[in-house]
Amino acid sequence: MAGHGDQLARTILNSLSAHVAILDENGFILETNLAWQRFAHQNQLCMRPEAKAINYLEICDSAAKQDGGPDVAKGIRAVITGIVEEFVLEYPCHSPDEERWFYMRVTRAAGSGPMRIVVSHENITALRQAQNRLIKSKAALGREKKKLAAANTALRVLLKQTENHRREMEDDVIDNLHRLIIPLVNRLSKMNLPERAHTLINSLDKRLSGLTQPFLRRLSALESLLTPQEIEVATLIREGHSSKEIATQLHLEITTVNFHRRNLRKKLDLNNTSTNLQSFLMNLID
Repeated sequence: MAGHGDQLARTILNSLSAHVAILDENGFILETNLAWQRFAHQNQLCMRPEAKAINYLEICDSAAKQDGGPDVAKGIRAVITGIVEEFVLEYPCHSPDEERWFYMRVTRAAGSGPMRIVVSHENITALRQAQNRLIKSKAALGREKKKLAAANTALRVLLKQTENHRREMEDDVIDNLHRLIIPLVNRLSKMNLPERAHTLINSLDKRLSGLTQPFLRRLSALESLLTPQEIEVATLIREGHSSKEIATQLHLEITTVNFHRRNLRKKLDLNNTSTNLQSFLMNLID
């Protein structure tokens, strides 16, 4: 039975992907698994010998400090003496052809009998490379985030400048209307002109005054929906003109004006409501 148990233990040991060695309390190698042996053959590293009865602690002691050998030896001795229950270390072990990282773990074997130390080295290259890619991705994301924040700041500044410029232009237009255009209209309204001319002048005066309000800007937003004549009719309806008055001013038949009224209600989605068209148009300034 003991022989069967030993064979089973060796079979299990050889099935592990980790490179495993069993040491005695003095650091001599008692057993190694196939993964350990293959790695030793392929890489010709004395740090991972396959031969038994070689002192692994002495190999670690003699290894260069930059390779971590003395630290490994110190960690193994700490497990042997019971100072720590386990010693772990993540370290690079690059070959001329590729970059590799390993995770080393040293523990005491459970059970009664002579002390046995289990040393395992697991290849964690795939995990480490994934971590490195994640770090690079986070760094790249951070850089893009900073660029986006800077672009957003620049956009806000540009939008503010554009809004200020728009307001300045509006102020200039309104100022020119009050200083240059409206006085001329007022002078025309005082002249001895036909009644029809005065009607047109009054309408012109109201429209110029409307430019200082948002109504025409709101109405112009509907230009893709309304025809130029429908916009004219809508403006006169808002001013309170009847269909007959609108027909006279625009030289249209009353039936044509009423046709435009129906189209306006349809395009402004007022067909199925009792909303007054003039009231709706007046509310565009709100």
